[in-house]
Amino acid sequence: MLQILLGFVRPFVWGFARLYFRIRFDGVEHVPRSGPLLLFANHVSYADPVLVTIPLRRPIHYLAWEAFFRVPLLGPLIRWLRAFPVNTDEPDSQAVRRIIRLLKAGEAVLIFPEGGRSFDGRVQPLQPGAIRLALRLAVPVCLVSVAGGFEAWPRTHRFPRPARVRVTYHPPFTPRLEARGEGVDEAILRLTQEIRQKLQKGSEFLPTAAAVLVASAYLS
Repeated sequence: MLQILLGFVRPFVWGFARLYFRIRFDGVEHVPRSGPLLLFANHVSYADPVLVTIPLRRPIHYLAWEAFFRVPLLGPLIRWLRAFPVNTDEPDSQAVRRIIRLLKAGEAVLIFPEGGRSFDGRVQPLQPGAIRLALRLAVPVCLVSVAGGFEAWPRTHRFPRPARVRVTYHPPFTPRLEARGEGVDEAILRLTQEIRQKLQKGSEFLPTAAAVLVASAYLS
């Protein structure tokens, strides 16, 4: 029933995103339509979960800051959209167990490994927990780069503004130890660097000057 309702709403959300954000989706064909999957995306605005999942033709579960679930109307809405809470201040074993259950059931889970929205539009240092989990479970990972999202809705603005946004879905890969003798911690460090670099490259869509100006206003 939920998938039917979302299928009905999707064209309207997509239409709004095309008009307001001039949104473009590249590489949607890279996202597997079935089987366990982790999606790692850079996080630049509150709109990211919606924008990332608009064109995907499979249910997507995602983590959201636990404080959102205490907000009237918003909490029930995001639960309905398959969000579940995560404590961003400390390791959250309950959220991890839920991710594992979903993946073992063949579901797809969207994670923002930065652990919060970017302050300047650039990809922030990644939290190693998500990468460790992907390596441990050996499930496919699809990286998703959001370009222009920071210009559309930076942390300094209460509401989004018109901007050009592009969402790119990269070919999936399965994290593994690279060579004989590579330890788990070494592999996590390597993967964290590689993933961050790829997300950053994919998000470099608009001139960085705009992001620098907005970030300067926020930090001043």
